[in-house]
Amino acid sequence: MPALDVIPVKIIPGEVSYEFLQGMADRMSVSFYKYGAVKDSNGLDPIKNLEERLRLYKETGNTEWLMDVGNFAMIEFMKPQHKDAHYRPTDSKESPGRWDTKGKWQGSKQNLDVNV
Repeated sequence: MPALDVIPVKIIPGEVSYEFLQGMADRMSVSFYKYGAVKDSNGLDPIKNLEERLRLYKETGNTEWLMDVGNFAMIEFMKPQHKDAHYRPTDSKESPGRWDTKGKWQGSKQNLDVNV
């Protein structure tokens, strides 16, 4: 597969951070030269690494850690370590929804009404 310097998709403006995606890609490129190819990363525990970076973000507020969280999630997707890993598209009925900043759970319809 050829190297890409852009992600060739059309996305609703404001719904994706290109800065975030580019930061992820940049860090993966550096990691390639630092640690080697993902395909050769035998013994790596992406979930443990993801959780550690999320802990560091919660502790420091440094959003760079979130780029690492995204990358380790992607590595788990590419080379799953979970014994039952699989991909099955889900619909909104299976969505866990999301929490607002006040600690209240929002279902999919309620997501439209979140004022934060």
